[in-house]
Amino acid sequence: MNVTEAGTGGEQVRLVPWGEGDFWLLERNNTAEMTDHLGGPETAEQLADRHWRYLELAPGRMYRVVLAEGGETVGAIGYWERSWQGEPVWETGWGVLPEFQGRGLATRAARAVVEAVREAVRETGGHRTLHAFPGVDHPASNAVCRGAGFALLGQSDFEYPKGHWIKSNDWCVDLSQ
Repeated sequence: MNVTEAGTGGEQVRLVPWGEGDFWLLERNNTAEMTDHLGGPETAEQLADRHWRYLELAPGRMYRVVLAEGGETVGAIGYWERSWQGEPVWETGWGVLPEFQGRGLATRAARAVVEAVREAVRETGGHRTLHAFPGVDHPASNAVCRGAGFALLGQSDFEYPKGHWIKSNDWCVDLSQ
């Protein structure tokens, strides 16, 4: 199943479900630049564990983000279940490779994942909100949230990865709308 982000103007993206051959993208994203807001690069073992979690993610799903025209991989995005403030919610996160940043592709991918989660909720039920938690000091990811239609609920202390606390913004989409 492919999910396409139609959007208006600019390059379009498709979300392709994460597959066994996508480990290279985790390796490619595992740089100081790409993980600066995520606690830093991971070990080879941590990357392998992450890859298998992505393959087996349920409920939720990880995707490769590809250009609709040409099919070049530009990044990754997904959604998964978590408990937030005592309630079950969906969470999303993404990363766009450096050479593709600044072109609006992450925003288009975030819009597409919102629609994918809405569709999944309509089909099987589930949580009514989707959250993103970028650090308050990460202007690009906060701009993606704003551009993808998330509402800013405020700031929170957020643990990611385990044992690493950051001040994050809590962005939310009501999936029933």
